[in-house]
Amino acid sequence: MDRKIEKKKWTPKKIAYIGAASLFGVFAIYSLLFANNKSKLNVESDKITVSTVSKSAFTETIPVTGVVQPLKTIRLDAIEGGYVNRKYMDGGNMVKRGDTILQLQNHRLMMDFVNHETEMYRLINELQNTRLTLKQKRFELRRTLSELDFKIGQAKDLYERNKKLVKDKLISEQDFFKFKNDYDQLVRQREIEIESQEFQEQNAVTQIKQLEGTLARTNRNQKMMQDNLSNLYVKAPVAGQLSTIDVEVGTNINAGQNIGQIDDLNGFKMRAQIDEHYISRIYLGLRGEFDFNGKTHELTISKIFPEVKNGRFEVDMIFTKGAPEGIKRGQSSPVRLELGKAESAILLPTGGFFSTTGGNWVYVLDESGKRATKRNITLGRKSPEYYEVLEGLNVGEKVITSSYENFGDNEVLVLDK
Repeated sequence: MDRKIEKKKWTPKKIAYIGAASLFGVFAIYSLLFANNKSKLNVESDKITVSTVSKSAFTETIPVTGVVQPLKTIRLDAIEGGYVNRKYMDGGNMVKRGDTILQLQNHRLMMDFVNHETEMYRLINELQNTRLTLKQKRFELRRTLSELDFKIGQAKDLYERNKKLVKDKLISEQDFFKFKNDYDQLVRQREIEIESQEFQEQNAVTQIKQLEGTLARTNRNQKMMQDNLSNLYVKAPVAGQLSTIDVEVGTNINAGQNIGQIDDLNGFKMRAQIDEHYISRIYLGLRGEFDFNGKTHELTISKIFPEVKNGRFEVDMIFTKGAPEGIKRGQSSPVRLELGKAESAILLPTGGFFSTTGGNWVYVLDESGKRATKRNITLGRKSPEYYEVLEGLNVGEKVITSSYENFGDNEVLVLDK
């Protein structure tokens, strides 16, 4: 009898399909959960710079450009105005104290000097005439008194003799009183003459004193005007180098106008401009250094100019151990200006990566040195050689510090050895 044959549920073919599907599912889940989907870029090792994170003493410095200037510069200003009649020296010449640099002419000043000189001579003549007149009046008084004394003597003699005669009634009282009145009149006349002469002499003495005072003042003014005339010769107040002279023959110059400067070459300093962002951290005595002729030379800030122009302010720096031999005025050099004391910190060498990342992330190599992965970091202060690392890197790790310009947005770099 026929027997019903049951169909098998798990055939080898079905098992093979199920197995294949399971393997594909497992692979898909593994790829989804564990596979590295980060974008990659192959780079050549010899075209990048790899630096090692280290820990050392760190001093924050900023680069500034210092310009060599004389330690002392003397402004050359015109004391008196006028037009340039003669120019004796040009800029760049060495001068000694008292050397004539320019000759000016000022006709108004010359006329004032001549007028004052004429007035002084007039006062001298008037003073001499007043003194002469006083002497003459004194002689006249002596002569007048002499004549009066003679007349008084005669009148007194008549008065005395007639006084006896009138007692004896040998002459009339009328005649006697005439002799007496003549005598009294001459005595009073003598007193009036003396009083008048004393008044005239006091007046003359007062006038002489006034003239002497006026003459003394005029003489002082004349001397000042003579000094002003001598100031038309512009002379070097100190020895040094006439660095600039900004006028030519025929130029009209006003009193007080700057016409140049003289540099004292007995010492030099450096003047630098600093970004106003650092103005609160700059103080006198702050240290800096620069390289010249293969040696490092130390500077300290000696003066701070508080005025800010175009976002920058200026400082003067002096050479701590004297100016280097061979340095010249106007020479510029990069200066490393320290903003604080040295402190221990984790350091990352500077490089071109910063222009792309702004210091927010870097590519860090793994232990094999074949792969570099993007990592977020935080940087702090900066010096010309290093950045201070605040977060994201450990000492000994290796970082690509060259430019990231050609790396795009790739998360991983694969280094080709």
